[in-house]
Amino acid sequence: MSTIETLPVWAAVLVAVLLGGGALTTLLGTIGLIRFPTFYQRVHAPTLGTSFGAAFVLVASMLVFSLMEARPVLHELLILAFVTITTPVTLMLLARAALYRDRAEGQELPGWDDDANAGRTRSASSGSPPSAQASTRRAQASSEASS
Repeated sequence: MSTIETLPVWAAVLVAVLLGGGALTTLLGTIGLIRFPTFYQRVHAPTLGTSFGAAFVLVASMLVFSLMEARPVLHELLILAFVTITTPVTLMLLARAALYRDRAEGQELPGWDDDANAGRTRSASSGSPPSAQASTRRAQASSEASS
């Protein structure tokens, strides 16, 4: 195994840029987590920061160890695949769980105006979900039309 001193200058510069880009991207995702006001906005920024930040750092790692060992080192591709797959899936599960909770509690859903939100929340009087309410209205309308 070679030492870091044998790394070519062009590779050292490229690795430094990749590591700096990965760190900056992850930092921006963290700032987005702190800056955004709602849960739905907060959950998006760290996901992108984690995915892209990890990608930059792992590419830098692949480059360093491939050049130092004079053979391709591809273990980082497996790590990158897991990070790329699991981070967005976690985002979707968290967002869906929060959306389900908000709908169950009858809270106003973020990002929708009052007209769009009115048809998507549970009715305070019936307690049934919007799809059931729409089905009931369609059944009433068709029965009135047939009689």
